[in-house]
Amino acid sequence: PYMVTTPIYYVNDKPHIGHAYTSVACDVLARFMRLDGREVLYLTGTDEHGQKVQQSAEAAGVEPQDFVDHVSGRFREMGELLQISNDRFVRTTEPQHREAVVALWNRLVERNQIYLGSYEGWYSVRDEAFYNESDLNDDGTAPTGAEVTWVKEPSYFFRLSKWEGALLKLYDTDQNFVQPAGKRSEVVAQVRAGLRDLSISRTSFDWGIRVPNDPAHVIYVWVDALTNYLTGTGWPSTTTDMPGSVTWPADVHLVGKDILRFHAVYWPAILMAADLPLPRRVFAHGWWTNSGEKMSKSVGNTVDPTDLVQQYGVDGTRWFLMSGISMGSDGDFTHELVKMHHKALSNELGNLVQRTLSIIHRNPGTARSELTTPDLEMMKVAQNMLGPARTHLEAQAIHRYVQGLVEVVRLANKYIDREAPWLSNKTDPPRMATNLLVLSEVIRRLAILLQPIIPKGSAQILDQLQIPQDHRGFDSLEVQGSELAWNLPEIPKPSPIFPRIQ
Repeated sequence: PYMVTTPIYYVNDKPHIGHAYTSVACDVLARFMRLDGREVLYLTGTDEHGQKVQQSAEAAGVEPQDFVDHVSGRFREMGELLQISNDRFVRTTEPQHREAVVALWNRLVERNQIYLGSYEGWYSVRDEAFYNESDLNDDGTAPTGAEVTWVKEPSYFFRLSKWEGALLKLYDTDQNFVQPAGKRSEVVAQVRAGLRDLSISRTSFDWGIRVPNDPAHVIYVWVDALTNYLTGTGWPSTTTDMPGSVTWPADVHLVGKDILRFHAVYWPAILMAADLPLPRRVFAHGWWTNSGEKMSKSVGNTVDPTDLVQQYGVDGTRWFLMSGISMGSDGDFTHELVKMHHKALSNELGNLVQRTLSIIHRNPGTARSELTTPDLEMMKVAQNMLGPARTHLEAQAIHRYVQGLVEVVRLANKYIDREAPWLSNKTDPPRMATNLLVLSEVIRRLAILLQPIIPKGSAQILDQLQIPQDHRGFDSLEVQGSELAWNLPEIPKPSPIFPRIQ
């Protein structure tokens, strides 16, 4: 089994390109693993409690539940628009999640990991995070630039400081627990600098899950939010004491770098304290900028995924998001960049498919000749794509996976240009048929491996090649049983799949 998660998205505003990026990246991982024969649990959802949500609802003049129902719906719509194949959408306001949060809290209390005290310090409502004096910028704002206020209130605390040594041992013994490596180094430095016990309840507002047996307190929104990963597995009502006996622990939590501390420090400490298994990896991706500027609602330069899909289509949008940025690095959005990356779809892949299938359509039944060295070399390249793709995706290197497939598209275009089957059609029909059968096999393999990235366009290619639905998994990429036919098939006239962007 394979479990992959997005962070649950905070519902104080509508989705933007950053949400779309994380969702599509997780979707590529989930679709790939399903096609590779694995049982997959892909979790996403919305984080609906906390002071910021309560304030946003008040500003909109509606009840918090009505507010979160509306905004959570917009995140579901984004998922449908981008063809996201999540298996579960967790909402922190749902009863099953409340049950999981209370169960985790009680489990921590039973193990003497929570105590009552009082909190006095800096708090950012925008980040829903506590900060030490030493964390603040010179202008008195949080590291994220958010405003902070001095908070003094009674609070329950989690004994985070107790787990400092265990966390450092975890990072040392499993170098891949936090990725990329640069982010791992940052986390290790943060923990080495010393951990203080974490305030995990608030009394100054009431929009949240109440602390068991002390309803004056609501559970800190991050403890509430992180627990969604257990909720999504069916815990605590699964048959064993372990979360979702089939799927937990998660193989990868994919998160933005701004929330890495919560996932790489607080979350494993809470799980160790509760005596529950740890996720296998936390992978932090970068931020998107717009023409070099940080995106923000106040500047008005955020990018709406709906606009992208309307302009570039679902495949064009997914393709840009997965090829336009190296996983783990920051990425810049400009329309020129989208168009540049789209050329690999329209001018290279689309052109290859259209040229090949058009000639096949006009020459059904033509018998081929024996394969030559260039044919065998082209076939070998296509037959060797799956291994590197697996390696890249086990490391969440989606951009390398895309680059590897594009490289094969380019080699296939060089092959068709060199062999020129539109000329040998008249001089040497068997040679033409050989070229086209080699190319159709390369395209079949490419389309199967492109399904996680561009599900719509890949399905159209496979439809035009007349590949049955049950022959589209990675098991159909085995070299045995995929020997070339001796005659060109009869196929319908192909239609262009990736329109060029003007």
